[in-house]
Amino acid sequence: MSMAHGPLSDVRVLDLTSVVMGPYATQILGDLGAEVVTVEDISGDTNRFMGSGPHPQLSGTALNLMRNKRDISLDLKHPDGREAFLRLVERADIVVTNLRPGPLTRLGLSYEHVRQRKPNIVFCQAQGWPTDSPDGDRPAYDDVVQTASGVAHLYELTTGEPRIVPTIVADKVSGLTIVYAVLAALHHRDRTGEGQRVEVPMVDVMKSFMLVEHGAGAIPVPAVGPAGYRRTMSPDRRPQRTADGWVHILPYSGENYTDLFRHGGRLDLIDDPRLASRKARTDNIDMLYEAAAAVILTRTTDEWLAFCEEHDIPCSPIITLDEIVEGLPVVTHPLAGDFHMIPTPVRFDRAPAGLHRHAPTIGQDGDEVLAEIGYSTNEVAALRESGALRSR
Repeated sequence: MSMAHGPLSDVRVLDLTSVVMGPYATQILGDLGAEVVTVEDISGDTNRFMGSGPHPQLSGTALNLMRNKRDISLDLKHPDGREAFLRLVERADIVVTNLRPGPLTRLGLSYEHVRQRKPNIVFCQAQGWPTDSPDGDRPAYDDVVQTASGVAHLYELTTGEPRIVPTIVADKVSGLTIVYAVLAALHHRDRTGEGQRVEVPMVDVMKSFMLVEHGAGAIPVPAVGPAGYRRTMSPDRRPQRTADGWVHILPYSGENYTDLFRHGGRLDLIDDPRLASRKARTDNIDMLYEAAAAVILTRTTDEWLAFCEEHDIPCSPIITLDEIVEGLPVVTHPLAGDFHMIPTPVRFDRAPAGLHRHAPTIGQDGDEVLAEIGYSTNEVAALRESGALRSR
């Protein structure tokens, strides 16, 4: 594979994360060119076994999530494993961890411990709740965070029953938040020379995410209405049936609705005051979505796609997950063979991001990484013999 040449090619990241949130953040940093060293548990990260895959240590998830990283597998409870980690800290710019405060402290790897070895380190700690809250050391996974941050309640307001979004949205939004948080702290360090601890509590991230539009009338003091943005909470905000399948048409402007209802023979709605303004349309969104759905049922999917293109109305056919995967580029992993690579979703004209290192197996790069920080061949062998370093 080629050397990294992305916009972060001079940045070194030490990755002490697991499952998805943290590995997703460090995957993005790696895609952007950062040198990422992942310190993995001796037993291997959970994401390696999330669903099926072409290699015992490389699920379909891990093939993308672990890319652009080198991997060392250390027992951090072993004093020699801990010391190896701290020596890796000395050459890093950023440390990212999603270990809870209690385990971090017991391992001797909290920010206070780490900054003794690298005073200007950017140390990002991401966990479920803020460390200064009563819940600071509680375990948290995506489903729990969705429930604690209003996501499940939004379903209750919309459908009458609390539900969980069928994707790990809290993990992924928090992973994105880690990326911008550490880059901001790194910019601060470049200007001032100061490192710092950056905290990313998942519950706070998702509360902020949810309230962008759903704070709504509850934001003013005193409140002028309940929380929840009415348009997105409509039970009729969903793909619509056509005469031969499904489509999602989103009339947004008054002109969009006028064109749709004229085409569908609902001339009685064209001058309806409920279409007259954005506020009126939002206040009457259930009626509008229901009327639009009845009109859309009268023609085929292809007819509606052609109509929407002609009238500049946002729309899409239903695209399946399998179809999306089939449209991805295929690359070849040296151990796992061909797989569909999820492309980096941003494009840089001058410093392109992308794949420059395939996902490693557990501890694959341990010898190389330790040699770079001064370990001799005999010292590496001793670490392996003691159980502090996993054998490949």
